[in-house]
Amino acid sequence: MSRRVPLVLACGDYDRTEPLRSGTVTPDGVDLTYLALPPEEIFYRMLRHREFEAAELSLSSYLMNLDRTGDFIALPVFPSRTFRHNAIYINADSDIRVPADLAGRHVGVPEYQMTAAVWIRGTLAERHGLPVSAPRYRTGGLNQPGRAEKLPLPEHLGVEIEPIGPAQTLTGMLLDGGIDALYSARLPLPFAEGDPRIVRLFPDPRAVEEQYALDTGIFPIMHVVVVRRDVYEQRPWLARSLYKAFEEARGIALARIGETNALRYSLPWLYDDLARARSVLGHDYWPYGVDANDTTLRTLLRYSHEQGLTGRRFAPADIFASECLDAYRV
Repeated sequence: MSRRVPLVLACGDYDRTEPLRSGTVTPDGVDLTYLALPPEEIFYRMLRHREFEAAELSLSSYLMNLDRTGDFIALPVFPSRTFRHNAIYINADSDIRVPADLAGRHVGVPEYQMTAAVWIRGTLAERHGLPVSAPRYRTGGLNQPGRAEKLPLPEHLGVEIEPIGPAQTLTGMLLDGGIDALYSARLPLPFAEGDPRIVRLFPDPRAVEEQYALDTGIFPIMHVVVVRRDVYEQRPWLARSLYKAFEEARGIALARIGETNALRYSLPWLYDDLARARSVLGHDYWPYGVDANDTTLRTLLRYSHEQGLTGRRFAPADIFASECLDAYRV
């Protein structure tokens, strides 16, 4: 009986990774233990304690680490990608109407370095007339007090960033006027519960996001999959093995999502949503790999550098395991 290398992967619970979690797909030569955990927990444990051999990771935080100590190497696998115009919230009684109105205002964000916030700041600067340095940023827990940056921020970012009080939450401050707006990947709890006091800045975010995709060709990437550097250097073949397995799992999920005889997912008009997404983003709308994501990656890498989070401007090929940048042909 051949021996397989034991490897612990911490990753979210997604349709595109379910075949890996269930064991339907097995990476070549790997005895995989899949820990399905929330992204925030994975990021904290991986960046602070290096607990897992491989993990889903914030793309922004990965770049910051790569620029400093390089404890990880990424695979061009993108388990999370999301448009973020929908992630900007204001108080319903506010006089804020357009992004440019946020200049000089207090904007809350759980972590300044989070990938969602990097995308929002860059997009609002380029397309909506709000320079990155114009708002005054406040960081802290969204629904629970005490959240801090996963990695220390660089000095001299050229923006005002201050943490909120140890007992405060960003959601509470948005409700009581302590901040004017909120950038958040997760729904603020009152908003999720239907509280009318919190609304989105863009009343019809999907229309804005679809136009953004048509104009730019970008479907924003949030997370990558990384392998701990010491694990990778001991067995470089793991990068390609894991990449192939993630690709196979993704293919299974995308093939199944279009089934109409019995809906696999709990969305009544899934068939229509799928057709609409493909009309905007193309049939293969969630690609892995570097070439298919070149524009999206280059944009985020530029934003990261322009916003001072990385000291150098990476190119896409700089940030991924070289074994995953090409493939053999038969």
